[in-house]
Amino acid sequence: MSGNLQSWVGRTRRVADEMATPLVRRMAALTDRAGLDLARGAEVPNHWLCLLFDDAAPQAALGPDGHPTTGDFLPPVPLPRRMLGGRRLTYTTPPRIGDALDRETMIAAITPKVGRSGALIFVTLRHSITRGNEVIAVEEQDIAYLEAKRNAPEPKGEKPAPAPIAAWRDAFAPDPVMLFRYSALQFNGHRIHYDADYARDGEGYPALVVNGGVTTLFLLEAALRRQPGAQVLSTASRTMNPLFCGRSATLCGTAPDAQGRSILWAEDDTGAMALRIEARIG
Repeated sequence: MSGNLQSWVGRTRRVADEMATPLVRRMAALTDRAGLDLARGAEVPNHWLCLLFDDAAPQAALGPDGHPTTGDFLPPVPLPRRMLGGRRLTYTTPPRIGDALDRETMIAAITPKVGRSGALIFVTLRHSITRGNEVIAVEEQDIAYLEAKRNAPEPKGEKPAPAPIAAWRDAFAPDPVMLFRYSALQFNGHRIHYDADYARDGEGYPALVVNGGVTTLFLLEAALRRQPGAQVLSTASRTMNPLFCGRSATLCGTAPDAQGRSILWAEDDTGAMALRIEARIG
């Protein structure tokens, strides 16, 4: 199985996008950033690049989960469920409102593994985001494909790993409106984030799954509120357990060291770590 998939390693795709004012205005509303400068040419928070480069697949090319079907650019992995396992991002120059940007994506690796939920395959994508001839960000994503989960019990989190000493802790209560608005901003059709019936009956989750991008966004926003005027310079994140809509969660962070490095994490309602980010902010 993996041998046939290896022929997809090295494939590339290029997508153009624009850091348009309406997108920035809507993200500012989602994150409660009242008074953000929306003038053309104004700098945008680095981590808001997540707004851009959606798949925008035709409706006829979507699978039953709302994701684009594989076999076009992404390899035809024969496993039905998908989630983001981890990502690593480095920013060099802030994007600006009105910027015309390009992202070239390469399939960097395809790695089969066996985990708690059975067989899984990781597809690693490497993105390079440019403004003209200038590279402004580089990202690697690990997409995990998993076996079907039918009538499965609620996922059991691992025992909470020893967490760092938190310098701050914020309550986090993602609701369906927040999840919908974020998915709408990204043109993300993955049904587990807005279709509760599908999340329960189709994939065996107890409730809507909080998009890892939502948790990442609000963790970084929480850290930046404590460092006014700073930008996210790099992140390395790992998804460990899902967060579910309607359940309490907590955003946590350490104090930055001399190089601006912090550990940020989200805890679920049991205290288990759901997402961990090594961030450099300055």
